[in-house]
Order: sequence, then structure tokens, then C-alpha cells
Amino acid sequence: MENSAQLVDYAAALAAGSGPVAVDAERASGYRYGQRAYLVQLRRNGSGTGLVDPVPLPDLSVIQAAIADTEWVLHAANQDLPCLAEIGLVPRRVFDTELAARLAGLPRVGLGAVVESLLGYSLQKGHSAADWSTRPLPEEWLVYAALDVEVLVDLRDALAEILEEQGKTDWARQEFEAILAAGPPPPKADPWRRTSGVHGLRSRRQLGMLRSIWQARDDMARRRDVAPGRVLPDSAMVSAVQADPANEGALLELPVFRGRANRKLVATWFSALARGRALPEAELPLHSKPGEGPPPVNRWADRDPAAATRLQVARAGLAELSEKHSVPVENILSPDLVRRIMWSPPEPRDSSAVIEALRAGGARDWQIGLTSDVLTDAVNRA
Repeated sequence: MENSAQLVDYAAALAAGSGPVAVDAERASGYRYGQRAYLVQLRRNGSGTGLVDPVPLPDLSVIQAAIADTEWVLHAANQDLPCLAEIGLVPRRVFDTELAARLAGLPRVGLGAVVESLLGYSLQKGHSAADWSTRPLPEEWLVYAALDVEVLVDLRDALAEILEEQGKTDWARQEFEAILAAGPPPPKADPWRRTSGVHGLRSRRQLGMLRSIWQARDDMARRRDVAPGRVLPDSAMVSAVQADPANEGALLELPVFRGRANRKLVATWFSALARGRALPEAELPLHSKPGEGPPPVNRWADRDPAAATRLQVARAGLAELSEKHSVPVENILSPDLVRRIMWSPPEPRDSSAVIEALRAGGARDWQIGLTSDVLTDAVNRA
């Protein structure tokens, strides 16, 4: 739907429907800057399926009002909730079918695999990575998008039944509540550090040059509303920093800079490198972000052998719990939280202190009840 009258009519149909509402969103990752939604799909019993174009219809408050108090069913909710929130769609209750599939112990948790396993349907494939900012959207893409929500409520019911049989209904409830409580993810600190290949840069000067050219690329990508990797690939930035060209001509000699588009922008990229090269020593980025927590695990044995032993014991115990309950170990407990507790154990090293550390780290009650004894044992091993 692309006009307000259609939107209002469908919102009324949603309000009159029954049961949970299936919700999905399509983005243009890899094509556009950011993660905005370019299509929203909804389906509720008695309401039918609605495909909403948020580009001409940025105000979706009538949809929000119609379904705010209803349980929303999403697959991998963390991926869609931020872009839905940007257009005013914020649930109060969710059922995440991907997370439910993990807790239920399913071997594959992608939507297609779970649908095929539990419902016996094969979903159409081929457009998940499409440029959903395309207008008009091809008919076959719209069919693909509609199918994603056609089966979500049935899938939710099948998973809820399995979780109830396994005694994990409350685990799932706590996980779903945690998703909503977390809210949108905060902006990442030093996002340039996520550049593919950054670990090949050895000096702080190189890191400063990378940060500078990354910022120039990001500014241009934002202005053009184009995915940064389409403006300049990560590999090109890292190669430029490693080559440290003396002038624009030398930069153009690099294979990744020989295209016509980069020839036009060579002054922009070279100037960015030069700014990073000229930074005073005190303004250069550190090799790693301060306060990042424990060092990489492969360094623990040298830096703190006792911590390495604690982590080994903890991992072994959590692996046993994972196998016993058929839940992936990363869902039993956040691996980052495990590392933090094993690197800096709470004092005193008793069950109460471990439980408090788990709670402070965001562990849910079911996780604390399941893992606190294992971690208490681990922190007392060394």
C-alpha cells in the first residue's frame, strides 16, 4: 500500500483481527547507507497480509495503534526492531521464532530451514539480499516478501508447543523480554575499527590514516545515501594505508584505485590519508580501544595462566549444559560475559558474588539458575 487511505483501512483490519501479528521488514543493506526499512510486511488472522511502503508513508502511527498491545511475531527480531522503531513501530510483546528455535535445540535456525522442518513448506528463495529501495518493486519480490509473514504465526505456535514440552516456555519469555528491554543498540565506538583487514595494520600511524580515510568514505556515503562499501571497499582503504603513497599518482597505481570512479575521487582519498599521516602522536588511535575488557583469549595463557585455566573449566561446564539442554552454548550464556567473569572474578569467589556478577552482566534468571554453580566452580579453580 502506498497511500494514506489504504493504510488507514488496513490498520482498521489489523485492529479487528485476532491473535498475534506477524511482522517483517526489508532493508537495502549493501546498497544504501544505514539500515532503514524499505518495506514492512504484516499479517494477522482475519486481517490478511499487508505490504506497507514506508517511503511514501513515513507516518505509520495508525498501524502502531492497531497492534501495539498485540504480540508481534518476528524471525531474528534484533535485526528488524531497530529499523521498525525508526518508523514508529515498537512492540510491547514479541515472539522471536529464530531465538525460539535456538532454545528448542533445532539444528538450523534460518527461517527457511525452520519452516521446512516444522511446517513442511519450502519458502521461495532468492531476494533476501536484493536492493529493496528499488521502485517500483518487482511483483515477484512482493510475493517473496509476503510469503515470509504468511507462515510466521503457524511457526510461532509450533515452536511454542515444543518449548512447552521441553519446559522452556519461561526461558523463552525471559529472552523475549530482554530483547525489548535492551532497546536499540547504542552507536558503536570507533566503528572504523570494524574495517575488514584492519588487523593487518601494525602501527598507530597506520590506524590514524585508516580512521581518516574511513571517515571521508563515511561522509561521502551518507551524503549519497549509498552503502560505504560501494563508495570504496574496505580492501582499498587498507591497501592505501599499507602502500602509504607519496602523491595522488602513486595512489592511482594501486589496482583497487584504477577505476574511473576512484580517479575522480583520488584527491579526496589522498587528502584523507595525508591528514591521518600528519596527526600529532598524541592524537593517534591506540592499538585497541581502552576499556574493552579482557584481552584476546589466545593471549591468556601468557598473560594470566590462572585465568586461562578458569576459562577452560567454565567452557567445559557450559558445553555440558549446552548438550544436556539442547541449547547452543552462546544462548546458555553470553561468551563475552563468561570471559569477563573468568578474567576478573568477583570477590569473594562465592556463589552469591558470581550470581551478582551474572545479573550485572545482563544474564537472565534462567541462565543464572543454570550456570551459577558451573561458574562458581570455575572461578575457584585457580
